[in-house]
Amino acid sequence: MPEEQMALTGSRAPARPLDDIDRAILRMLQADGRASIRSVAERVHVSRANAYARINRLIDDGVIRGFSARVDQERAGQSASAYITLKIVQNSWRAVRDKLLELPGAAHIALVSGDFDVLLLVHTKDNRALRELVLTRIQAMDEVLSTRTLLIFEETDLDEGGL
Repeated sequence: MPEEQMALTGSRAPARPLDDIDRAILRMLQADGRASIRSVAERVHVSRANAYARINRLIDDGVIRGFSARVDQERAGQSASAYITLKIVQNSWRAVRDKLLELPGAAHIALVSGDFDVLLLVHTKDNRALRELVLTRIQAMDEVLSTRTLLIFEETDLDEGGL
């Protein structure tokens, strides 16, 4: 696809194929995003220059979107977490997404198929704040037809991410 056409459609060039070393680097960085280039190189048995170049390529290709800390929400004062499903007006995804991005505590937003259209993960201080978020912010959006809130009682992070 020509570059001008990609710019118009918003699509990106496909990422280059990943090999076993790339996948090993990704697994290691998912487990410890603060790992040094030296430790990455030693663990995957490549030179530091090779490890550095591969990580930069993975970043440039958009495979690695960034580095972050995994936060224990409860210990960080966000003791109420929930998945909220939304049914929305047809063709309003972009507008809804932009509004949801502004919500305090929004952690993940996905357009999905099935019985509802959007899946939203939120973390709030307590159930009262969650109630206010759902009833006064989300349900007040003109594009939102209905919501369902699923409280999270316990969760477990999967460190390896399936690579």
